[in-house]
Parts: sequence; structure tokens; C-alpha cells
Amino acid sequence: MASASYDLIVIGSGPGGYVAAIRASQLGMKVGVVEKAELGGICLNWGCIPTKALLKSAQVFEYIQHAKDYGINVADASADFGAVVARSRGVANGMSKGIQFLFRKNKIDHIAGTGKLVGKKQVEVTAADGTKSTVEAPHIILATGARSRQLPNLPIDGKKIIGYREAMVLEKQPKSMVVVGSGAIGVEFAYFYNAMGTQVTIVEFMPNVVPIEDEEVSKQLERSFKKAGINILTNASVEAVDTSAEGCKVRVKKGNGEEFIDCDIVLSAVGIATNLENLGLEELGVAVEKGRVITDDFYKTNVEGIYAIGDIVKGPALAHVASAEGIICVEKIAGHHPEPLDYKNIPGCTYCAPEIASVGYTEKEARELGREIKVGKFPFSASGKASAGGVKDGFVKVIFDAKYGEFLGAHMIGANVTEMIAEVVVARKLETTGHEIIKSVHPHPTMSEAIMEATAAAYDEVIHL
Repeated sequence: MASASYDLIVIGSGPGGYVAAIRASQLGMKVGVVEKAELGGICLNWGCIPTKALLKSAQVFEYIQHAKDYGINVADASADFGAVVARSRGVANGMSKGIQFLFRKNKIDHIAGTGKLVGKKQVEVTAADGTKSTVEAPHIILATGARSRQLPNLPIDGKKIIGYREAMVLEKQPKSMVVVGSGAIGVEFAYFYNAMGTQVTIVEFMPNVVPIEDEEVSKQLERSFKKAGINILTNASVEAVDTSAEGCKVRVKKGNGEEFIDCDIVLSAVGIATNLENLGLEELGVAVEKGRVITDDFYKTNVEGIYAIGDIVKGPALAHVASAEGIICVEKIAGHHPEPLDYKNIPGCTYCAPEIASVGYTEKEARELGREIKVGKFPFSASGKASAGGVKDGFVKVIFDAKYGEFLGAHMIGANVTEMIAEVVVARKLETTGHEIIKSVHPHPTMSEAIMEATAAAYDEVIHL
């Protein structure tokens, strides 16, 4: 079959791939995107978006169960687990159709199939029926993303030991579940299933849950989760799971001892593995190290015309990071002069309840760098908006350089903090100081004024504490 020619081919249509394709089209390129599954990748179809739909259902159910706290009487509220899952899938399908619309609008070709590099400028596409075709372009971006990582002693069978994908579409709600790992995926599913009525145990190898977060945030989440009835085992590891009987018998090592936990389902949430297999990287000599493609600051590999973005390169495996990388990559290809991405100003968000959001340095990291710092905290228990909303768990913590006022980092846990963190990202991008935050009038009553109050606390000017 004759080759179709493009200016740019993108392999993968997740938040890195589809955003890169649209930006390239805006810049005048003819673009083809190779995608074997649904447009939008894992994020839109099996990750960010459908999980938020599940979490919203859990939050609504929690609100109804606590309606009396707000002066509302509701009788006989129950959750239809199947309907909750169906709503989530409907949201994901709607988002995927939205990407189809954007592709048509921007005249981007969706090339259905699995892509493999067969030359510096060629991609072989294998369709679902096994037929092969070739497409070519002077520029090829790899945006193939990642999947659930599997531990040798925790093999995912899709039935009793599951990954995040199966956790979104279980036919029946389990009565009990062990979640292995307490990163964003682990704690989001732990919150969802617990709120829906499943007995949940989290097993975390590190000393704290959400171990990449500021330690005070980790301790607050642990308190909130335990108050909600979630069992948490830290400094612990799952040694084996016996699935021979009806449920699962989980052997957990903690300290010098062991304990056994019986449950219906084990959810493995121990991180991700990059999708680099069968891409033709070895044949072309594309450099890879520790499961990540090596690139320069503009995502160019060591092979001319081949680029890589998203989960398969260095940096945090987050949708918004992949999108930013995709835009920088194609703008550089188009001859523009984009700034390299500042990986120390990437916000991280976790959407359990209470939510977690953070950016920049933790207090520990700042001190280890030898910085003299000012730290301010404002608890939501002192917030009028949080009290009115009945969501007083959590706080905002901010860290500033004592000498120059540089905004080093912010760490938040509480309701809606994932919507608040962007203020700090923009402030840090603009090199805003602590005094400028204090003098920027924040609306009252809001959750976001806690950022101003925490900053004022750092400078001994706080009013409401």
C-alpha cells in the first residue's frame, strides 16, 4: 500500500498526543495520529476523567448520608453501584467524542491501529484486523503513555487482583478491598469504595500515605481517612495473595510480624510502567534509560526527527505535564522559541476527600537545600467558608524564602484545594513574593483566602488565627 505523507505523525492520542496534534495543526502542519483504542487515551477513557465521575458520585452519596448535618432530612438513601459505573463510562465516552470533534475541526487524521517505527520517517500501522500500512513524516512524536505496574508477588488477574482499569468497571461492589499503594490512584479508589460502603484497607510500604506529599499533608489525610473508617497500614508490604478460595487472603508483612487480611478484591496501585515495547526503538537506536526515553529540553531524542513526550520521558507522569510537553515540542519543531518546562512548578492534585494539591518544594526539601525559610499554615477550621460548607478538615501551608520572599512551595489538603493551587502556580511563574500575596485582596468568604491567610501567618501578620 502506498504511504500517506504528513508533516507530523503522533503515536498515541492521550493528553500529550492529542494536544500536540491540535497545536501542530494550529501551526499549519498536516497531522496524523496513530491510536489503537479510543481517542483521548487512558486519561479521558480510563483515568483522570472517569475516576472524577466516580468520585463525584461518592461525594454526592456522602452528602446525602450527612444531610441531617445541614438541616435536611433524607430517608432511605442507597447507592446503585451499576448506575454509578454507567454514569462514569458515559462521561468518558462523551469526552472521547469531544476529541473526535476537535480532530475533525483541526483536520487531523485518526489512523486506527498500533504504530511502530520502521524508519526515521516511517511508521508501520497494524490495524485491528492485522492488515498493515505505512505512513511517513519528517517528524514523529511518541506519546504512548503508561499502564499499571505489576509486582511479581501481586500478578493482576483482572478478577480478584485488579488494576485501576478494572476498579472502574467492577460488575458488583465488593464488600471488602485491600488497596496496595497509597499514591494518588490508591487513595482516590480507597476513598471512592469506602464512601460507597466497602470496607477498605490501605497497605503502604513507606512510612506515610501519599509519600511524595509534604509530611503534614500525609498525616492529615491519614487522620481524615481513619475517621472515615479506612484501615491504614504503613511501613507494610503485601508478601502474597492466596486467591484459591472464594475471596482473597492477603499476607502482609509489618515490622517483624505478619498478619492476614481477608477481602473480596485486591487493588494493585503501585505505580506505572511505560509503554515502550514493540515501538521499534531498539532497531532505530533511540536511547532509553530506566524505562524512559532520553530527550533534550524540547523532547527531541538522539535520533533525528523522533521525539517523545508524556509518561515515557522524565518528569511526573501527569496529564497536564504531557500536554505542556506536547505544546513545547511542536512549537520547537515549527521554529518557535518556547521556554523549557519548569518541572519544579508543576502542580500535583489528588481528588479523594479531602483533596490534596501541592506545587514546589516541601518544607523538608527546602530545609535540605539549606534555605532559610518562613512557613505559614492556615487551618480550614478557622475558615468561614469551610465552616459554612461543613468541610473543616485540612489546611493550607506555604513556604517562602526568608531573605528574598521567593514563593518556594504550597501544600494544601481540604475541600476544593485542587481548584486553588493554580493561584500559587501563577504566582511562582510571575516570581511573586509573600508580601505581594498578602496585599492582593482575596474575596471573602472563600476557601482560597486561606492562601493569603497562610502567607500572612508566615510573616506574623495573620488576622484570623
